[in-house]
Amino acid sequence: MNLALNPLAVVGRGILGWCRSAGELALFALEGLSHLVRPPFYVRRFLVALLEMGYYSLPVVALTAVFTGMVLALQSYTGFARFSAQGAVANLVVLSVTRELGPVLAGLMVAGRVGAAMAAELGTMRVTDQIDALSTLSTNPMKYLVAPRLLAGTIALPLLVIVADILGVLGGFIVSTLKLGFNPSAYLTATMNFLYAQDVISGLAKAAVFGFIIALMGCYHGYNSRGGAQGVGSATTMAVVSASILILAFDYVLTEMFFAQ
Repeated sequence: MNLALNPLAVVGRGILGWCRSAGELALFALEGLSHLVRPPFYVRRFLVALLEMGYYSLPVVALTAVFTGMVLALQSYTGFARFSAQGAVANLVVLSVTRELGPVLAGLMVAGRVGAAMAAELGTMRVTDQIDALSTLSTNPMKYLVAPRLLAGTIALPLLVIVADILGVLGGFIVSTLKLGFNPSAYLTATMNFLYAQDVISGLAKAAVFGFIIALMGCYHGYNSRGGAQGVGSATTMAVVSASILILAFDYVLTEMFFAQ
């Protein structure tokens, strides 16, 4: 009987552990959000986080968007040529970039760059007792360290996605006109005729959610890290992995909400 129940016990412990972690994460997020609506608000910390997540992440997001648009134009042209539908390249590029590839790829790039940095910074502060020192100085660590980063992530990523959308479409335009022989005026006309406000707005809404997820996972894993340098390394890895997985999962959920008929 024990041999038969052991696998079930392992599964049960895993499910309970996952539920406990999800509950702790939800309470952490709610506490961080609650400090956004209660004074004081540390504007300087918010601006520093916004600069780190937005401006300093711009080069990697821009390069990713440009090359993604270029590759997308090449691949879609190859596929559409089999059906003599090469004229749909512009439509596919603008739709894919604004709805999906812009926010998702920007989110993944920022998660790898900023999420890891947040987890490492807060994790180092935790294991060196700097977070406890803030409490000793009558400064709420959640209000000082977490809340500004959550707001900065929610604002910064949509701004990056606007740039990514423009550069992604530009990459497709460059390849299509210089390599594939498209007429520049006709390509731009097809792009503008096929672009709807809902496509851009849905992408920006996704980006806001993804930015919040990146900041949340970076802060959560760093804030709760334990075990010295090894614990900080584990927290950094978990922040990037969990943020990336949640970005992909929420991408499907949000796409279902926006576009399901």
